[in-house]
Amino acid sequence: MQRLITAAIGTPLALAALFLLPHPWWFLVIAVFIEIAAWEYLTIVRPRAPHAPLWALLVAIPLVAVAISASIMPGVWPLESEANWLLAATLVSVGLGSLVLLSRTPLEEAIPALGILAFGIPYFAVPIASLHQLKRSDPWLVFLLMAIVWLGDSAAFYAGSRWGRHKMAPVVSPKKSWEGATAGFLVSVGAAAVWSVCRLDRLDPALLAVAAVTAAAAQIGDLVESVIKRGAGVKDSGNVLPGHGGAFDRMDAMLFAAPVLLIGLWLLRIDGIVIPR
Repeated sequence: MQRLITAAIGTPLALAALFLLPHPWWFLVIAVFIEIAAWEYLTIVRPRAPHAPLWALLVAIPLVAVAISASIMPGVWPLESEANWLLAATLVSVGLGSLVLLSRTPLEEAIPALGILAFGIPYFAVPIASLHQLKRSDPWLVFLLMAIVWLGDSAAFYAGSRWGRHKMAPVVSPKKSWEGATAGFLVSVGAAAVWSVCRLDRLDPALLAVAAVTAAAAQIGDLVESVIKRGAGVKDSGNVLPGHGGAFDRMDAMLFAAPVLLIGLWLLRIDGIVIPR
């Protein structure tokens, strides 16, 4: 019941923010919520490197998200795409390596700290930039993403609870089943089909292909968060969302699905969907 009540309150608020807020405010709302998820992530992994400068993750995420958003907006970022990649790689390698060294991180914590930071920064920053870019292109694309992720997640949860017999990943997430995953995938693609007919006036095969890959990415993202939590011996990332756990628990699938949807739409260039470059 708590899960339904939270969804009944949270979904209209998310849609109101999506369709009513200007782009900068949407970016801010998304960044704040994902920063909460990142803080929960740090709480989970901190025992692996308790003396390392993991606080840098929370500082870097919004800065990197802004840089990514600026770099993919026409005429905003002064560097060419190749220079962007070189700059990003340099900041990750030289910047994080120097930070861990100069902060005198204990030797036994150095490798875990580098892994936590190097994985965590793009893990949280790229989805912020992706959600921002999708809204800039068309708020209905974010609506599509929400439908793929949230309807698929709900279908997987309820179908798995009722009909789940074959465990999907018993070590990582014992409650997830192949029956639930299949139901979630089909509902996600079905939601995209409805969106395609309503927004594009046709059933576009390319869009369905992108939706299928996005749905798979969402389920993988869910399992990746389970790997992180299970490895740390944690059940929920937090309790800010009754029935759903923490912000990290709620955003786990979206962290993978948002950039996958954006990249898929970019690559296939579907007629009627314009992604600014």
